[in-house]
Amino acid sequence: MSVDFKAKQLEFAAYIRDPENNPPPADVEPQRMAMYRELFFNNIDSFLSANFPVLRTLLNDRQWFELGQDFFAKHASQSPHFSEIPEEFLDYLQNERDSSADFPFMLELAHYEWVEMALSIAQESVSENQQNLDDLQNRRIQLSPVAWPLAYQYPVQQISPGYLPETAPELATFLVVYRNPDDEVNFIAITPLTYRLLQIIQEHEQAPAGDCLRQVAEESNHPNPEMIMEGGLQILKELAEKTVITVV
Repeated sequence: MSVDFKAKQLEFAAYIRDPENNPPPADVEPQRMAMYRELFFNNIDSFLSANFPVLRTLLNDRQWFELGQDFFAKHASQSPHFSEIPEEFLDYLQNERDSSADFPFMLELAHYEWVEMALSIAQESVSENQQNLDDLQNRRIQLSPVAWPLAYQYPVQQISPGYLPETAPELATFLVVYRNPDDEVNFIAITPLTYRLLQIIQEHEQAPAGDCLRQVAEESNHPNPEMIMEGGLQILKELAEKTVITVV
């Protein structure tokens, strides 16, 4: 008797993803299906727990299981690589997750935790700036390929079981997360002006530092633009020392 293997595969996968709403294959022993189901789900669960440790601590075992099960059942991953499961989970949270019981900051917290993971495995590298930073204003600069300026509604770097904000603060949170030459991922809380400066550097790759500073000073409409430029130059030196920016 011929077997439609594609149909059988879809039946098998549907049950493993969502056994509550799909019947098990009639020709496979229940114990074997339970073993397959546990194996697949536990792999996904272990990746999520490892890559979103803060989010995991905020949920009890039942809440975490239900979140993982909802992701497993609903989301059709576009990548076969296990290392990209966290990014698929972000896509699920943004486009498929629908639960009024979730923390309002859950997507932003998950994104922040994903950034740390993504930078830790990024193939790009960065080295110490060897140039004299005293003449930085006249040098061309660029953002490190492993430095990401980020803006969030919630202070994601502070969230913990002891701090669970129910509403977003008036002021947004601006961060730059980066990997240093020792392959350590760190973050720095920055001001909105510094965030905009990093955006300008990112938009105009290898532009002179002085041009970037002038643009942010003009955009700020500050009565004393020279003060903005002087303060910005000092910030650029500190960021160059941390390898957030690279001097060309």
